[in-house]
Amino acid sequence: MADIQAFRKAVGDWANGGPGKPAGDLAELLGLRTAVLLEGPSDLAAVEALAERRGRDLTAEGVGVVSMGGAMSVGRHAGLLGPPGLGLRLTGLCDEREQPFYESGLERAGAPRQGFFVCVADLEEELIRALGTARVEEIVRAEGDLRAWQTFLHQPAQHDRPRYRQLRRFLSTKKGRKIRYGRLLVEALDPEGAPAPLDDLLGSL
Repeated sequence: MADIQAFRKAVGDWANGGPGKPAGDLAELLGLRTAVLLEGPSDLAAVEALAERRGRDLTAEGVGVVSMGGAMSVGRHAGLLGPPGLGLRLTGLCDEREQPFYESGLERAGAPRQGFFVCVADLEEELIRALGTARVEEIVRAEGDLRAWQTFLHQPAQHDRPRYRQLRRFLSTKKGRKIRYGRLLVEALDPEGAPAPLDDLLGSL
């Protein structure tokens, strides 16, 4: 039976030069109509967590959420999954500083530039601002990362940074931490308290 993980793997193989037929076959079997393009797995974890909190099964709704492995891959993925390729409707998230790159990549791929929701710095910062730094520090403590957090704060480079930027940087200092906290921060939100880019993305699906 086809599943979304197999589709994601097939898309990754295709983007790296492999055959496109497996991804196309899986998209058809899953009944996909929309592809959500996300920069990395932490964004994917957050989107899936919010969908679950709202009682939604995106795959069952014909939505394939894909981690591209970096913003620089947007043109490639848009060409494969969008109108030039599988013909899926495209949407997703991008960071403000990368918005021009997304627009040019989508244009080169012949895909519409509309439909992408913009985070000011990145999704982690949007989630930290939505929760407040005190609540995020509570989550860090509850997850057993307090000692690592305190050690991080003693680094000279962190002394003059605002708390939300310290937290954002901390989430990137260990492999897998951003992915884990992507889900945890969403799960800690008030039901209607998702940051605007994430909330608008889910509302568009």
